[in-house]
Amino acid sequence: MIQWYPGHMAKAKREIREKLRIIDIVVELRDSRIPVSSSNPDLPGLLGNKTRIIVLNKSDLSDPSVTDAWINTLSSSGDEVVPVEAVTGKGLAEVRRIASSVAAELSRRMAARGRRPRPARMLVVGVPNVGKSTFINRLAGRSAARTGDRPGVTRGQQWVSVGRSLQLLDTPGLLWPKFDDQQVGIKLAVTSAVDDRLTDAEMLSRWLIKFLVDRYPEVLSRYVGDEHLPPDCDEIVLLIGRRRGCLLSGGRVDTQRTAEMILKDFRAGRIGRVSLERPEDGL
Repeated sequence: MIQWYPGHMAKAKREIREKLRIIDIVVELRDSRIPVSSSNPDLPGLLGNKTRIIVLNKSDLSDPSVTDAWINTLSSSGDEVVPVEAVTGKGLAEVRRIASSVAAELSRRMAARGRRPRPARMLVVGVPNVGKSTFINRLAGRSAARTGDRPGVTRGQQWVSVGRSLQLLDTPGLLWPKFDDQQVGIKLAVTSAVDDRLTDAEMLSRWLIKFLVDRYPEVLSRYVGDEHLPPDCDEIVLLIGRRRGCLLSGGRVDTQRTAEMILKDFRAGRIGRVSLERPEDGL
């Protein structure tokens, strides 16, 4: 069973609840490959009626047509939904436009009450390793938030100013105490939202290969370099290991090393643009 809820996450949840009274707008980053599984079910109860922007980050790694379908589905609830590539900055202009509109309306309301306008305060939330700090640094135009390629890098809250009209509050990656559906835990682990030290790379790679066989067989064939793949997922893993030189003495395939390589390649987009969830799945 996959589960990960260290103490700093419980603390972060309490701090978010305390800070919300001074927050004007919330940006929820989700992994565009798993827009449902990377959405913390605790957030709606925490956020209440705050203005929310849903950012589908890492959109360069997801299936473009599926991402478009998710934008249509998620925006039907009234939320702003923006696909973003935080590493390159693509999509951030739209986030800035929405945030600036909110900030301008806030300033008008404060001026109407005879109060001195202040910067709009934006809370940035999301699961671990979804790219919050990279997103903030891109938006701020400088390295203001600590980044890393593993979950759990950000352990505390930090304020970051973006010009004169916006202040961002970065928060630690936040999961929830229990995954009721283990498929959610698996997808979070495959996309690196769960600490790799707590998961079984071989199990995750088999799950991913089976998913690719079912949903993206042509993508998998190109990755393996063979149009005629074995019917068994374990055999496909062994074939990948042999072709990539993941071998032990005697020519045996190092299945652990192969599994870790498959996951690393998927996370980096080297397998192809793949979405692990679609609106029609009824998640």
